[in-house]
Amino acid sequence: MESKSKTLLMDTIYDIIGSIFLGMGIYSFAKNANFAPGGLSGISLILNYIFNLPIGTLTMTLNIPLIIISCKVLGKNFLLKSMKTIFINTIILDYIFPHLPMYKGLPITASIFTGIFTGLGCALIYMRGSSTGGIDFIVMSIKQKKPHLSVGQIVLVINTAIVLVGGAVYKNVDAILYGVVANIITTIVMDKVMIGVTDGKLLLIIIDKQYGKPLANDIFELIHRGATLMDGKGSYSGTSKEIVLCACSNVQISAIKSIAYKYDPKAIVMITNTNEVIGEGFVLPEMTAQ
Repeated sequence: MESKSKTLLMDTIYDIIGSIFLGMGIYSFAKNANFAPGGLSGISLILNYIFNLPIGTLTMTLNIPLIIISCKVLGKNFLLKSMKTIFINTIILDYIFPHLPMYKGLPITASIFTGIFTGLGCALIYMRGSSTGGIDFIVMSIKQKKPHLSVGQIVLVINTAIVLVGGAVYKNVDAILYGVVANIITTIVMDKVMIGVTDGKLLLIIIDKQYGKPLANDIFELIHRGATLMDGKGSYSGTSKEIVLCACSNVQISAIKSIAYKYDPKAIVMITNTNEVIGEGFVLPEMTAQ
């Protein structure tokens, strides 16, 4: 099992590298090109353009009410991890990138690189079970109230609104195009890094018998997903195994894998795409009948 100190170290390393990528996307490329790529960073860029306040500090300040509103939904572990990530991101954005050169070329090129670096940064942070807050907190709160809603649809509506507001504030219709391009590329990059975003993923975990129940409990307590336990037996070794079956979203895959390998480094994790997942937390049965 991975020690707490090693886990904290790896989380911090991923936070720092992810925040550097995010800083490159937001500060080095998007800021000077005058467009809002969506998310809380997009709102911070808009406010920075109007009031000339630090982007990182704005992002952290905007996150505070979202943390308060969502604290009951987020879970202690995820909340603390995200707060650490937000703090690291703020330091890097406000104290490192202002001293580095900004891209001053074509805005469309800036939007492409904004999408690439933002996607890389978010993916690395998500892979350690953390987030940069903002829309992540909003989505989780909405999903708690409306579990049948698609995460993609929620994010699309919020980001579209931010991009449109950015176009109005910058007084440039092209700024809307740049924001859309950045968002699309961010999604594509995250798809590639994190296996691919679909309506659902199916995880089949073959683990030592004694770890099946604790793993299922952790998946429920930490990831807020249910799991099904089945008895299994190795055909060659004859050793009793527990088979843990779990449907989840793409963002949750890395966290579940980490938990499984924490209990059993020799666990076998199989991941498959699912065309449709019906049930609590995904699409409710009555929705499919309409």
